[in-house]
Amino acid sequence: MEIQNYYLKEFNYFDGENDITFNILDVNTEKMTITLAVTDQGKIYVIDELLFKDENQNLYFEYGLNFEKIKLNDFETVED
Repeated sequence: MEIQNYYLKEFNYFDGENDITFNILDVNTEKMTITLAVTDQGKIYVIDELLFKDENQNLYFEYGLNFEKIKLNDFETVED
């Protein structure tokens, strides 16, 4: 599988109460992990999550109490 350049791509997610922004800092397909900068309610923090593959070999991670699947293909490049 060919890995795209994901660095700093962004995804906005609404968790039912708040808008959360994820920015990709690193994708490690050998360890199957992703490092993300998360902006939530004005706070910024860095997290590491496990990566999984769906039936189409698309990478995703699970987030939140409901383990919402967030696909890396849904992230977009942010233009200034």
